[in-house]
Amino acid sequence: MNSLWSSSSPPAGGLRERKKARTRAAIQDHALRLFVEQGYAATTVEQIAEAAEISPSTFFRYFPSKEAVAFKDELEPMIVESFLAQPPGTSAIGAFRAAVQAVFATLSEDDLAAARDRHRLVWDVPELRAAALENIGRSMGLIAELAACRVGRTVDDFAVRTFAGAVFGVLVSVNDLWASEPGTDMAARFDAGLALLEAGLPL
Repeated sequence: MNSLWSSSSPPAGGLRERKKARTRAAIQDHALRLFVEQGYAATTVEQIAEAAEISPSTFFRYFPSKEAVAFKDELEPMIVESFLAQPPGTSAIGAFRAAVQAVFATLSEDDLAAARDRHRLVWDVPELRAAALENIGRSMGLIAELAACRVGRTVDDFAVRTFAGAVFGVLVSVNDLWASEPGTDMAARFDAGLALLEAGLPL
């Protein structure tokens, strides 16, 4: 998956970090494959570790639990970075729209398929879907923090919190559609939802 930052030379410890990233990705790939093949509940950490050719102790150095494997998302930090890079004067909604479009434009078909499969798994497995709903506060908090930074307000500002809830509502709506209709263009739908918010949500 392409990074949105660039540098003339790798950061300190870059080779080690890339090796860790490859190991983390391999663990997740094998875990998601096993979840699909034999079911989430029937898959153990030991089986995931064996498939990835690592020890269970190594697994836990990368993921605190089996559940965490399904929730590891490389897209979120990329979208955050792109959001922060949008030009001054861009509205909060405009920055979110531009960030999502920029990140999804970098994804290969394999990257997109992997993200879609992981997403469908989270929404199809009751235990994971329940855990996802428990993360609502964290997700809304992140959106509020980004919006507050963009408009020069505090994260507890009522308008900022309301904005975060509205954006999160668009995300939930699009995620639900993506889970039921895998062929959906996630980026285009999310952009369309944010455009509706930007227009005052006319009905």
